[in-house]
Formats: sequence, structure tokens, C-alpha cells
Amino acid sequence: MALLAEPDAPAEIAQHMARILPDRLAERSGEGKRFEVKAVREPLTAGTQDPSTLMHRMVERKSAENWDIIVALTDLPLHAQGRMLAVEVSHEHGVALLCLPALGALRLRRRAQQVVEEAVLSLGSTRTIRAGSSPSGRPLTRPFGGRLSPVHKGPVDEEETADLRYIVTGPRGHLKLLGGMVRANQPWRLVPGLSKALAAALATGAIATVNSTVWSLAGALSVPRLVIAMVGSIAIMTGWLIVDAQLWQRARKESPEALQRARLYNASTVATVGIGVIVCYAGLMVINLVWALFILNDQVFASFTQHPLQATDYWTLTWFVASVATVGGALGSSLESDQAVRAAAYSKREQERREMLQNDKADQSKS
Repeated sequence: MALLAEPDAPAEIAQHMARILPDRLAERSGEGKRFEVKAVREPLTAGTQDPSTLMHRMVERKSAENWDIIVALTDLPLHAQGRMLAVEVSHEHGVALLCLPALGALRLRRRAQQVVEEAVLSLGSTRTIRAGSSPSGRPLTRPFGGRLSPVHKGPVDEEETADLRYIVTGPRGHLKLLGGMVRANQPWRLVPGLSKALAAALATGAIATVNSTVWSLAGALSVPRLVIAMVGSIAIMTGWLIVDAQLWQRARKESPEALQRARLYNASTVATVGIGVIVCYAGLMVINLVWALFILNDQVFASFTQHPLQATDYWTLTWFVASVATVGGALGSSLESDQAVRAAAYSKREQERREMLQNDKADQSKS
């Protein structure tokens, strides 16, 4: 069998599973079967996000390579009949499609392994299906077996390639899907990806730390105002990056499915960039604290603030300076190219998807 995985996280997960699945499948099948698992990196969703088209591609690839079973892994959310897709299986053709974001952000490898195991064992239980008969492969119970699971069986039309489908349902399911999309974007990559913005933030923080006016202002601010300054600076930085780099997505069509997809992608963008900015903020606090411990002098500080330098002063000054520096970083982010911001904020597949959308818009405007 083969695991077709798209670049980045899906490929890493597939390579990990290829090493452990043979023994796991042989143990669970209990029939003395031997399994050979091959991980293949392939941009399966290039040019399309239609599950039916993807299933046809997998069937053709399976026939060309003479594989027994194919399971494809993608980190892009897909729609099937207006609903968010989790897993799609065709027992007749021996193929399955897994949308990793539907599994959430936590224990992704473990959950993906469970689903792939279930899909392979289900496909292996039915080699062929006679025309007009229902699939005899067993349903996928792990990790979708509980009553509280936000993933349930979905409808499948007779003319579709798939004969078994699981979809994301309810607010909890969509929150889990959103978490999976944010994980796929790897928001922590935003920190090293915005070098110019971070340089501006660090310079702003270094200057503000030695400013006597900032000392007095930080000491006079209450905790609620410091919290407001922190939240406001993070919101400014997040909004600036999204607007300046044109990360906000608009639906190309006014269909409910297109609007739902646009809302989902925009929510994942805000969460991804927001988490990345929060990580930057935390890093600025640590750096500013070290700088303050090194540079501040008790006598000089007391001469301007009229009270001795205490531990709480380091904390409030560092906190306030981090907010000021974050606003300075937002201004510095204007020096970054749109491509650099997108590369820092999105996974490779998401970057390719957005570039494809931009090219489509450009072609439509020319025509």
C-alpha cells in the first residue's frame, strides 16, 4: 500500500507511519497478513480542492502503480456536499482520503495513525464490491467512535467514487478543524520569518528601556491598563500584518460553501498570525527584562522616579516596553515583502493555494 502525502506536515506524518504501520496492521489484522507501506510525497491537491476529483486522481495513480491500497493525506480543509470533510473511503477502488485538520491540533500523529489503520483494515476487508451492492467494509470507529465525537458519517451519492464518508459537525467540530488548520500553518515560524519587524521591535524596546519618561509612565500604569496596552499592541501588530500583506481572503463566489470556506480561512489566518505575534511578544518581554537588568541603575532610576528601583519596577517596565516595542515592530513589518510574510504565516501547501487564487483573480481581471 502507499501513503500519498502532500509536502510539509503530511509528508512527515506519512514517513513516520510508514515505519510503524506494517507491524501494527499485521498485529491488528490477525490473519497472518504482511503489509508493505510506502510513503510518497505528492502535491495531490494541486489545482483542485474537489474531493471527487482527488479520488479520481488516486484511483488512476493506484492503477498506474499497481498498488493494492492508497491512503492520501492533505493538510487543506476540503468540502463535500457543503460540509467539511474528515475522511472519504472507496472500498470498490481501494482508496481513502484523510483531511488532517479535521483531527484537530493535539496528538495529530496518533490520531492520524488510528484513522489510517482503520481505513486500511476496512479497505482490506473488501477487495471488490459488486455493482449495486453496498460496501461490506467496516466503518471507522477510531477515533470517531464516541457519542461526543464531532465527526460523524455523512451522506454519499450513488454516482460518487466514495462509498463511506465522515464529516465535521457542530461548533466543537469546527473549532477542532480550525485548530488543525492553525497547527498546519505552524504559527511559531512567524518569529524567525519576520526579521525586519523583529529588528524594529528590538530597537524600539532597547531605546524605550533607557528612557526616563517611559520609567515614570510604566510605574504609573495600573495592571488593567498594562493589560489593555498588551492586548492593543498585539491586535495592532496582528491586524497590520494581515492588512499590509493582504492575507484576508474574500470569497470568489457568493455560494454558502465559498463563504464558509472564506470565513474558515480568515479565522485560521487571524489565529495563526495572532499566536505568532503572542510568541514574539513573549520573546520581547524576556529580552527586554535581560536588557533592563543589565542597564538600569538604582541611583539614576530613583532620581527620575522619586522612588528606589524594585523588582516590581523591572516587571512593569518590561511589560510596558514589550507593548511599545510590538507597535514598533508593526511599523517595521512594512519593510517585509508580502511573500516573506506569507512564507512565515502559512504552510507550503497553503502558500501554493493562495498563489493559485491570486493567479486566478489576475486571469479573470485580464479577461
